[in-house]
Amino acid sequence: MTLTSITLPPINHAILLHTFEITAIAAGQEILRIYTEGCDFELKDDKSPVTEADHAAEAIILAALHRTTPDIPVVAEEEISGGHVPGDLGARFYLVDPLDGTREFVSRNGDFTVNIALIEHGIPVLGVVYAPVRGVLFIGGPGGAEEVSIAEDGSVTARKAIACRTPPNELIAVASRSHRTPETDAYLEDFNIADCVSVGSSLKFGLLARGEADIYPRFGRTMEWDTAAGDAVLRAAGGMTLTLDGKPLTYGRRNQADDADFANPHFVARGRL
Repeated sequence: MTLTSITLPPINHAILLHTFEITAIAAGQEILRIYTEGCDFELKDDKSPVTEADHAAEAIILAALHRTTPDIPVVAEEEISGGHVPGDLGARFYLVDPLDGTREFVSRNGDFTVNIALIEHGIPVLGVVYAPVRGVLFIGGPGGAEEVSIAEDGSVTARKAIACRTPPNELIAVASRSHRTPETDAYLEDFNIADCVSVGSSLKFGLLARGEADIYPRFGRTMEWDTAAGDAVLRAAGGMTLTLDGKPLTYGRRNQADDADFANPHFVARGRL
């Protein structure tokens, strides 16, 4: 039996997406408190930084998800880093990155995000990406994608529907601020690129989703929790994330011969094709 053949129990996606929104905002408020007060960072085994804000935000998110849907497994970055790996995920699970762009957090440029996604049959069906310094939250699900404006106190001040644009003759590309590679530049040479914008964390997916950019190639290493929420928003807005062989990026990769559990292959995220 394959995961795609498993019938999932009913779940209210609209209610769950609202839970994602309020939970991401709560985690973002705690991140902002620590960001304002300042904190030290440590290096994990993979040499990536981790801070008090990563752990505090993840604790808020895990508590909310376990309280709301205790039977759905959660794959969360800092839990995995600490050796707390879920067993059998089944066909439905969460992917959580409590603070995507810790390097941006440490360098204090504001390009970091809170990310929560629901995966079903390997597909990101719900996602929230919240940039607390910018006061912008992207949300996506079966009903489409939205951009939500968040005030300093965490209240919602506005929301609007967003969608990927039809690609123009000259494309706008987005690339990683901290992890841009020569392979990225070489790939983009095959396209008519008017400009390439560097931005940190999963905000790159948000730019595609709201029609400000058209293509985001990623040839550096990423993990599934880095991309799932932004990918869900992008797909809800009419875009897609593809592996280099042109297939939709899937989630829940384990027992990979050439990489760690939950490591993504290289991919290209696009607006409307």
